[in-house]
Parts: sequence; C-alpha cells; structure tokens
Amino acid sequence: MRRVVVTGIGMINSVGLDKESSFKAIIKGECGIKSISSFDTTGHSVTIAGEIEGFDPSLIMDGKEIKKADRFIHLGLHAAKEAIGDAGFDSFNHERFGVSSASGIGGLPAIERNSIILNERGPRRISPFFIPSALINMLGGMVSIEYKLYGPNISSVTACAASTHAIIEAAKTIMVGSADKMLAIGSESTICGVGVGGFAAMKALSTRNDDPKSASRPFDKDRDGFVMGEGAAALVLEDYEDAVKRGANIYAEIIGFGESADAFHITAPTQEGPLRAMRAALNMAKVDSVDYINAHGTSTPVNDKNETIAVKLAFGDKIPLISSTKGQVGHCLGAAGAIEAVISLMAMRDGVIPPTINYTTPDPECDLDYVPNFARDKKLNLIMSNSFGFGGTNGSIIFKRI
Repeated sequence: MRRVVVTGIGMINSVGLDKESSFKAIIKGECGIKSISSFDTTGHSVTIAGEIEGFDPSLIMDGKEIKKADRFIHLGLHAAKEAIGDAGFDSFNHERFGVSSASGIGGLPAIERNSIILNERGPRRISPFFIPSALINMLGGMVSIEYKLYGPNISSVTACAASTHAIIEAAKTIMVGSADKMLAIGSESTICGVGVGGFAAMKALSTRNDDPKSASRPFDKDRDGFVMGEGAAALVLEDYEDAVKRGANIYAEIIGFGESADAFHITAPTQEGPLRAMRAALNMAKVDSVDYINAHGTSTPVNDKNETIAVKLAFGDKIPLISSTKGQVGHCLGAAGAIEAVISLMAMRDGVIPPTINYTTPDPECDLDYVPNFARDKKLNLIMSNSFGFGGTNGSIIFKRI
C-alpha cells in the first residue's frame, strides 16, 4: 500500500479562529468556555459551552450561499480553506482529489429552527434550504464544490469518533489507490437549546455554570461531565511520493490506525473497545509505544477512568505522556478527532505537549502523567490521537515525524 502523509492543516475553535492562534492559546492553557450567548438558556440546567466568537462566514462564503448551509458547514469550509492554503498547491489533478468529511450530529440548529417554524407557522414556512443545510454529507459536498474536488466524496457519522474515522477513511482511500489526495475534515456546531438540553438530560454535561473556565477538567477527581464545544479542523492527506515530488511541507506520516466497537451499550463506554483500537493502531504501525497521546479525555467520570486503564493495558511498562485539550476548547463532538489531530501535529512540529488544564485533585483511578496545567517541551516523533463515541465506536491514529 502507498504511504500517506499530511501536508496541510486548518483549525477553528473557541480559543482561536485559525490554527496558529488556536494552538498558541491551547499551549498557554487558555480556556474558551463561558456562559452561552447564542440562545436564551433560561430554564436550562447547563448554561456554559465553548462557543466561537468573532467568526464571520461571509469571509469564506458568498452572502447568498450562507443561508443554504448550517453553521457546522460554515466552520468546516473555513477550516478547509486554511488547510488547502497551508498545503501550498500550485495545481493538482482534480479527478484524483477527494473529500472525507465528518460530523457527529450536523445541522441540529437548523432542525431546531425549522421544527419551531413548523409548529408555530405551519409547513409552508419551512425553508427550502432546511434539508440540504442540515445534512452531514453536505459538508463534504460544499467543500468539493468549492475546490472542484472530483474524487471520492465520503462521510463518517460516528458520534465523537467521526472525524478520526474520516481521517482514517481518507488514508485508506489513498493507500488503495482510489485517490492521490484527500481532504479530511470534521466540523460540529450543536450549541443550541435542544443540543445542550439533550446532553444535559443524559447527565453527560458539567453543571459548573458559575465557574465555566474550570468546568472541563479531564482526569481530575472532581470532574463532573464534559462541556460542549464547537469547531472544525481539516487535514490535507497525500500520497508520499506525490508530496515529495512537489516539494510539499510534510507534517507527518500516518503509519497506523485502529477501529473497534465496544458492542456493549449505546452510551456507556468500556475499556476493551478503546484498548482494541489502540492495539490495532500499534500493530499496524509496528511500534510498541509512542511519545505522546492526545487523549479522548472528555472529563466524564467513566471515560477518563476507562481510557486510563486501556492505555495501561495497551502500553504496559512503556506508557507515554498523555493529555487532553478538551479543558481548553470543550468537547467538539464529531469535530473533536480532527481538531485533536491538528493539535497533535502542531505539537510535533513545535516540540511541545499541550497541557491538561484544571487538573487540581489527583484521582487514584487516573494516575498517569497527564501533563497537568502547564505545557511541556519535548521532541515528538510518534503521536497517537484517540477518539471514542456513543454507540461504542472507537478510533486511534498514529502519526510519525518524517
């Protein structure tokens, strides 16, 4: 199979509107979580989230097109533009360039808005753009239209593992020769009444409404749930020979990945599913450890404990440093994997591990080195990024410095 490398990246989240400002803030331990301003939270038990402020979709879309797409598509197009620009193409074969997109829920705000319109004003007032604006695969569709990418156009909809799976699917597509280049992109924007209310009803969210900056606290003993975030990230993947031939800047090579199912419960995670994904990635990469793991690390009581145990079982006496960046940006659901992959690649580029912020009280059941509160300088040659989702779906991917 062909070798696959990453040659372009882009990112937007609650601490930055581009990859460089985002990464700088994440390394500093800055937090983008605050009281929700995008809708009236009266009556909600959870009133905090990692919202993006200052984003103007008119900078990347024509005004007439904005209303045809929900916010997750706007954010995704923004990240895609940065990644394509970062890849530095003079030209490329449009027939051999595809898209692998992902979102966990997609256009939930559009669904909410049009449901209200249906109930209050009747079916004739529903927007003709409602359905295409909400469809998850429309993210890939609109990106392919924007850049005339005529290759494979596929989508992953696997909850919080979605964009890690999108990266894996993009890599597979190149490895088997179905494309020479792929844009892997994940995006999510579900901070709306029904989104926040739905996750709160499951008791999945932190209720630290009075202290939003400290609400997401991965691996800390006093964690009480995740905090919703919104954002997007994109990665340009290329055949290694093509990238070298055109003199591309190569961030890393994808040398291993693993996918698994818990086959256990619709929402409760296991230790065995993540363990199988990590072991599969290590086996494919032909390595027994890595330098750093960007953890799924949601700040929920069960996930963080289970991931810690799975890491111990996967790595034995060669446990790497591990951190979660969800304390800074919140849990971006289906976009989390792509965002965390970009963070990992930038950590490798700059030789610095992002911190796990809000780590104040050690948990006896979470007893690894999570790089607490402050970034740590370290040369990184091998990095793993983990993503696990509702439905018991798991993904792990390993990047290697070239």
